[in-house]
Amino acid sequence: MALNPVQGDVHVNGPLGNISVAHIQSAAGFVAGRAFPGISSDKQSDLYYRYPRGEFNRNMMRKRAAGAQSAGAGYKVDTDTYSADVWALHKDIPDQVRANADSPLNMDRDATIFLTQQSLLNREIEWTSSFFTAGVWTTDVTPGTLWSASGSTPIADIRTGVKTVLESTGFKPNTLILGYEVYNVLIDHADIIDRVVYGAQPGRISQADIPEFKSLLKIDNILVMEGIQNTANEGASDVHAFIGGKNALLCYAAPTPGIMTPSAGYTFNWSGMFGAQAEGARMKKFRMEAEASDRVEIESAYVQKVVSADLGYFFEAVVA
Repeated sequence: MALNPVQGDVHVNGPLGNISVAHIQSAAGFVAGRAFPGISSDKQSDLYYRYPRGEFNRNMMRKRAAGAQSAGAGYKVDTDTYSADVWALHKDIPDQVRANADSPLNMDRDATIFLTQQSLLNREIEWTSSFFTAGVWTTDVTPGTLWSASGSTPIADIRTGVKTVLESTGFKPNTLILGYEVYNVLIDHADIIDRVVYGAQPGRISQADIPEFKSLLKIDNILVMEGIQNTANEGASDVHAFIGGKNALLCYAAPTPGIMTPSAGYTFNWSGMFGAQAEGARMKKFRMEAEASDRVEIESAYVQKVVSADLGYFFEAVVA
Protein backbone atom coordinates (compact mmCIF):
# COMPACT_ATOMS: atom_id res chain seq x y z
CA MET A 1 0.00 0.00 0.00
CA ALA A 2 1.41 3.44 -0.97
CA LEU A 3 2.27 5.81 1.88
CA ASN A 4 0.42 9.08 1.63
CA PRO A 5 1.09 11.95 1.65
CA VAL A 6 4.39 11.68 -0.23
CA GLN A 7 7.23 14.22 -0.05
CA GLY A 8 6.03 16.14 -3.09
CA ASP A 9 2.64 16.69 -1.47
CA VAL A 10 3.99 18.45 1.60
CA HIS A 11 6.77 20.59 0.14
CA VAL A 12 7.16 22.68 -3.00
CA ASN A 13 10.77 23.43 -3.90
CA GLY A 14 11.67 27.10 -3.85
CA PRO A 15 14.85 29.17 -3.61
CA LEU A 16 16.62 29.20 -0.27
CA GLY A 17 16.38 32.58 1.38
CA ASN A 18 19.83 32.50 2.97
CA ILE A 19 22.12 31.39 0.15
CA SER A 20 22.92 32.07 -3.48
CA VAL A 21 25.99 31.32 -5.58
CA ALA A 22 27.93 33.88 -7.59
CA HIS A 23 31.57 33.74 -8.67
CA ILE A 24 32.72 37.21 -7.61
CA GLN A 25 36.48 37.70 -7.72
CA SER A 26 38.15 39.44 -4.81
CA ALA A 27 39.33 42.98 -5.51
CA ALA A 28 42.62 42.03 -3.80
CA GLY A 29 43.48 39.85 -6.81
CA PHE A 30 43.57 42.84 -9.17
CA VAL A 31 46.72 44.98 -9.21
CA ALA A 32 46.03 47.72 -11.79
CA GLY A 33 44.74 50.12 -9.14
CA ARG A 34 47.87 49.61 -7.02
CA ALA A 35 50.65 49.27 -9.60
CA PHE A 36 50.90 52.99 -10.36
CA PRO A 37 50.24 55.71 -7.77
CA GLY A 38 47.05 57.68 -8.39
CA ILE A 39 46.69 61.42 -8.90
CA SER A 40 43.29 63.10 -8.65
CA SER A 41 42.57 65.79 -11.23
CA ASP A 42 39.74 68.30 -11.52
CA LYS A 43 40.10 68.30 -15.30
CA GLN A 44 39.79 65.48 -17.81
CA SER A 45 43.03 66.49 -19.52
CA ASP A 46 45.98 68.67 -18.60
CA LEU A 47 49.75 69.15 -18.68
CA TYR A 48 52.42 68.03 -16.25
CA TYR A 49 56.07 69.09 -16.05
CA ARG A 50 59.07 66.86 -16.65
CA TYR A 51 62.60 67.50 -15.42
CA PRO A 52 65.55 65.89 -17.27
CA ARG A 53 67.14 63.21 -15.08
CA GLY A 54 70.57 63.42 -16.68
CA GLU A 55 71.15 67.08 -15.81
CA PHE A 56 70.35 66.45 -12.16
CA ASN A 57 72.88 63.59 -12.04
CA ARG A 58 75.74 65.40 -13.78
CA ASN A 59 78.39 66.92 -11.52
CA MET A 60 78.55 70.63 -12.40
CA MET A 61 80.26 71.95 -9.26
CA ARG A 62 83.54 73.78 -9.92
CA LYS A 63 86.36 75.12 -7.77
CA ARG A 64 86.00 78.80 -6.94
CA ALA A 65 88.98 81.14 -6.89
CA ALA A 66 89.16 83.97 -4.35
CA GLY A 67 86.98 86.88 -5.47
CA ALA A 68 85.58 84.97 -8.44
CA GLN A 69 81.94 84.21 -9.16
CA SER A 70 80.66 80.71 -8.62
CA ALA A 71 80.10 78.46 -11.66
CA GLY A 72 76.60 78.67 -13.07
CA ALA A 73 74.34 75.77 -14.08
CA GLY A 74 70.72 75.06 -14.90
CA TYR A 75 68.32 72.52 -16.26
CA LYS A 76 65.59 72.29 -18.85
CA VAL A 77 61.90 71.75 -18.13
CA ASP A 78 59.41 70.37 -20.64
CA THR A 79 55.81 69.15 -20.46
CA ASP A 80 53.75 66.13 -21.28
CA THR A 81 50.00 65.65 -21.39
CA TYR A 82 47.35 63.24 -20.19
CA SER A 83 43.70 62.80 -21.07
CA ALA A 84 41.40 60.58 -19.03
CA ASP A 85 39.15 58.12 -20.86
CA VAL A 86 35.63 57.53 -19.58
CA TRP A 87 34.57 53.89 -19.38
CA ALA A 88 30.93 53.03 -18.67
CA LEU A 89 28.52 50.10 -18.43
CA HIS A 90 24.92 49.72 -17.27
CA LYS A 91 22.57 46.98 -16.09
CA ASP A 92 18.83 47.49 -16.48
CA ILE A 93 16.34 46.08 -13.97
CA PRO A 94 12.88 45.77 -15.60
CA ASP A 95 9.92 46.39 -13.30
CA GLN A 96 8.46 42.99 -14.09
CA VAL A 97 11.71 41.22 -13.18
CA ARG A 98 12.02 43.18 -9.93
CA ALA A 99 8.41 42.41 -8.93
CA ASN A 100 8.86 38.70 -9.65
CA ALA A 101 12.26 38.22 -7.94
CA ASP A 102 12.43 35.78 -5.01
CA SER A 103 14.53 36.17 -1.87
CA PRO A 104 17.54 36.25 -1.48
CA LEU A 105 17.85 38.04 -4.82
CA ASN A 106 18.37 41.78 -4.45
CA MET A 107 18.37 43.28 -7.90
CA ASP A 108 20.02 46.61 -6.99
CA ARG A 109 22.75 44.97 -4.93
CA ASP A 110 23.42 42.30 -7.54
CA ALA A 111 23.63 44.87 -10.36
CA THR A 112 26.05 47.01 -8.31
CA ILE A 113 28.32 44.04 -7.58
CA PHE A 114 28.21 42.93 -11.23
CA LEU A 115 29.16 46.38 -12.53
CA THR A 116 31.90 46.85 -9.94
CA GLN A 117 33.42 43.54 -10.98
CA GLN A 118 33.25 44.59 -14.63
CA SER A 119 35.07 47.84 -13.85
CA LEU A 120 37.84 46.03 -11.97
CA LEU A 121 38.18 43.46 -14.73
CA ASN A 122 38.35 46.09 -17.48
CA ARG A 123 40.99 48.17 -15.69
CA GLU A 124 43.13 45.07 -15.07
CA ILE A 125 42.93 43.96 -18.69
CA GLU A 126 43.70 47.46 -20.00
CA TRP A 127 46.68 47.84 -17.63
CA THR A 128 48.04 44.43 -18.58
CA SER A 129 47.82 44.97 -22.34
CA SER A 130 49.37 48.46 -22.06
CA PHE A 131 52.10 48.02 -19.44
CA PHE A 132 52.59 44.34 -18.56
CA THR A 133 54.06 43.56 -21.95
CA ALA A 134 57.25 43.88 -23.99
CA GLY A 135 58.10 47.05 -25.88
CA VAL A 136 56.96 49.46 -23.16
CA TRP A 137 59.88 49.66 -20.75
CA THR A 138 63.52 50.47 -21.45
CA THR A 139 64.62 46.92 -20.64
CA ASP A 140 62.88 43.69 -21.69
CA VAL A 141 64.49 40.35 -20.83
CA THR A 142 63.75 36.65 -20.95
CA PRO A 143 66.12 34.69 -18.70
CA GLY A 144 68.49 32.31 -20.44
CA THR A 145 67.12 29.63 -18.13
CA LEU A 146 63.40 29.93 -17.46
CA TRP A 147 62.50 30.19 -13.78
CA SER A 148 60.47 27.00 -14.05
CA ALA A 149 63.58 25.04 -15.11
CA SER A 150 66.14 23.36 -12.89
CA GLY A 151 69.22 25.48 -12.30
CA SER A 152 67.49 28.81 -12.91
CA THR A 153 68.37 31.80 -10.73
CA PRO A 154 65.35 34.10 -10.28
CA ILE A 155 66.86 35.94 -7.29
CA ALA A 156 70.03 36.81 -9.22
CA ASP A 157 67.97 37.76 -12.29
CA ILE A 158 65.76 40.10 -10.28
CA ARG A 159 68.75 41.64 -8.52
CA THR A 160 70.32 42.27 -11.92
CA GLY A 161 67.14 44.15 -12.80
CA VAL A 162 67.35 46.18 -9.59
CA LYS A 163 70.97 47.08 -10.32
CA THR A 164 70.19 48.03 -13.93
CA VAL A 165 67.40 50.43 -12.99
CA LEU A 166 69.30 51.91 -10.03
CA GLU A 167 72.44 52.50 -12.10
CA SER A 168 70.45 54.08 -14.92
CA THR A 169 68.16 56.31 -12.86
CA GLY A 170 69.41 56.61 -9.29
CA PHE A 171 66.15 55.08 -8.05
CA LYS A 172 66.00 51.57 -6.63
CA PRO A 173 62.95 49.58 -7.78
CA ASN A 174 60.47 49.14 -4.93
CA THR A 175 57.73 47.13 -6.68
CA LEU A 176 57.65 43.67 -8.23
CA ILE A 177 54.49 42.55 -10.03
CA LEU A 178 54.13 38.84 -10.74
CA GLY A 179 51.71 37.00 -12.98
CA TYR A 180 50.12 34.28 -10.87
CA GLU A 181 51.80 31.53 -12.90
CA VAL A 182 55.18 33.08 -12.13
CA TYR A 183 54.34 33.43 -8.44
CA ASN A 184 53.21 29.78 -8.37
CA VAL A 185 56.64 28.68 -9.60
CA LEU A 186 58.63 30.93 -7.26
CA ILE A 187 56.97 29.76 -4.02
CA ASP A 188 58.43 26.28 -4.66
CA HIS A 189 61.67 27.33 -6.34
CA ALA A 190 64.81 25.75 -4.87
CA ASP A 191 66.73 29.03 -5.20
CA ILE A 192 64.28 30.59 -2.74
CA ILE A 193 63.31 27.62 -0.56
CA ASP A 194 66.97 26.81 0.25
CA ARG A 195 67.56 30.29 1.64
CA VAL A 196 64.38 30.16 3.69
CA VAL A 197 65.24 26.72 5.09
CA TYR A 198 68.75 27.72 6.12
CA GLY A 199 67.46 30.90 7.69
CA ALA A 200 64.48 29.33 9.46
CA GLN A 201 64.12 29.51 13.22
CA PRO A 202 63.78 26.33 15.33
CA GLY A 203 60.20 25.12 15.50
CA ARG A 204 59.12 27.25 12.54
CA ILE A 205 57.95 25.58 9.34
CA SER A 206 59.97 26.81 6.38
CA GLN A 207 57.90 28.32 3.61
CA ALA A 208 58.34 30.85 0.84
CA ASP A 209 55.70 33.46 0.21
CA ILE A 210 55.36 37.22 -0.12
CA PRO A 211 57.05 38.14 3.22
CA GLU A 212 60.01 35.90 2.36
CA PHE A 213 60.20 37.32 -1.15
CA LYS A 214 60.32 40.85 0.24
CA SER A 215 63.06 39.93 2.68
CA LEU A 216 65.20 38.09 0.13
CA LEU A 217 64.82 40.62 -2.66
CA LYS A 218 64.75 43.80 -0.51
CA ILE A 219 61.67 45.00 -2.38
CA ASP A 220 58.90 46.83 -0.52
CA ASN A 221 55.87 45.89 -2.62
CA ILE A 222 55.20 42.56 -4.29
CA LEU A 223 51.87 42.26 -6.09
CA VAL A 224 50.45 39.02 -7.47
CA MET A 225 48.00 39.13 -10.36
CA GLU A 226 45.35 36.60 -9.32
CA GLY A 227 42.59 37.96 -11.57
CA ILE A 228 41.14 35.79 -14.32
CA GLN A 229 39.06 36.58 -17.39
CA ASN A 230 36.73 34.62 -19.64
CA THR A 231 37.84 35.18 -23.23
CA ALA A 232 34.98 33.22 -24.82
CA ASN A 233 32.18 34.98 -26.65
CA GLU A 234 28.77 35.01 -25.01
CA GLY A 235 27.01 31.69 -25.62
CA ALA A 236 30.24 29.75 -26.20
CA SER A 237 31.96 27.50 -23.69
CA ASP A 238 33.87 29.45 -21.04
CA VAL A 239 37.62 29.89 -21.56
CA HIS A 240 39.17 31.18 -18.35
CA ALA A 241 42.81 32.21 -17.97
CA PHE A 242 44.95 34.35 -15.68
CA ILE A 243 45.14 37.93 -16.92
CA GLY A 244 48.80 38.41 -15.98
CA GLY A 245 50.14 35.44 -17.91
CA LYS A 246 53.75 34.32 -17.39
CA ASN A 247 55.42 37.72 -17.00
CA ALA A 248 56.84 39.93 -14.26
CA LEU A 249 57.52 43.66 -13.95
CA LEU A 250 60.11 45.27 -11.71
CA CYS A 251 59.71 49.02 -11.31
CA TYR A 252 59.92 52.07 -9.10
CA ALA A 253 56.47 53.36 -8.18
CA ALA A 254 56.45 56.59 -6.17
CA PRO A 255 55.06 55.88 -2.67
CA THR A 256 53.41 59.30 -2.71
CA PRO A 257 52.85 61.33 -5.91
CA GLY A 258 54.19 64.86 -5.77
CA ILE A 259 56.10 67.69 -7.39
CA MET A 260 59.44 66.53 -8.85
CA THR A 261 58.59 62.94 -7.88
CA PRO A 262 59.45 60.36 -10.56
CA SER A 263 57.59 57.10 -11.03
CA ALA A 264 57.48 54.37 -13.65
CA GLY A 265 53.86 55.30 -14.20
CA TYR A 266 51.01 57.36 -12.80
CA THR A 267 47.25 56.91 -12.83
CA PHE A 268 45.47 60.19 -13.59
CA ASN A 269 41.96 60.01 -12.13
CA TRP A 270 39.38 62.54 -13.28
CA SER A 271 37.86 63.19 -9.88
CA GLY A 272 36.35 66.46 -11.14
CA MET A 273 33.76 64.57 -13.20
CA PHE A 274 30.37 65.31 -11.62
CA GLY A 275 29.71 62.90 -8.75
CA ALA A 276 33.02 61.05 -9.12
CA GLN A 277 35.09 59.80 -6.22
CA ALA A 278 38.81 60.41 -5.82
CA GLU A 279 39.63 57.50 -8.16
CA GLY A 280 37.37 58.91 -10.88
CA ALA A 281 34.54 56.39 -10.49
CA ARG A 282 30.84 56.82 -9.79
CA MET A 283 27.82 54.55 -9.56
CA LYS A 284 24.40 55.88 -10.59
CA LYS A 285 20.83 54.62 -10.47
CA PHE A 286 18.12 56.34 -12.47
CA ARG A 287 14.73 55.69 -14.02
CA MET A 288 14.27 54.60 -17.67
CA GLU A 289 10.51 55.14 -17.89
CA ALA A 290 10.25 54.29 -21.59
CA GLU A 291 11.71 50.85 -20.84
CA ALA A 292 9.78 50.46 -17.55
CA SER A 293 13.12 49.78 -15.90
CA ASP A 294 15.59 51.13 -13.38
CA ARG A 295 19.11 51.56 -14.71
CA VAL A 296 22.23 51.03 -12.61
CA GLU A 297 25.30 52.49 -14.31
CA ILE A 298 28.99 52.68 -13.49
CA GLU A 299 31.48 55.17 -14.93
CA SER A 300 35.23 55.20 -14.45
CA ALA A 301 37.30 58.14 -15.74
CA TYR A 302 41.05 57.68 -15.69
CA VAL A 303 44.16 57.14 -17.76
CA GLN A 304 47.29 55.23 -16.80
CA LYS A 305 50.51 56.43 -18.34
CA VAL A 306 54.20 55.56 -18.41
CA VAL A 307 56.07 58.53 -16.95
CA SER A 308 59.59 57.08 -17.01
CA ALA A 309 60.26 53.96 -19.07
CA ASP A 310 63.75 53.73 -17.52
CA LEU A 311 62.15 52.96 -14.15
CA GLY A 312 60.69 49.69 -15.44
CA TYR A 313 62.41 46.35 -16.11
CA PHE A 314 60.18 43.74 -17.75
CA PHE A 315 60.61 39.96 -17.55
CA GLU A 316 58.81 38.34 -20.50
CA ALA A 317 57.65 34.70 -20.49
CA VAL A 318 59.84 33.69 -17.54
CA VAL A 319 58.14 30.33 -16.88
CA ALA A 320 57.14 27.52 -19.22
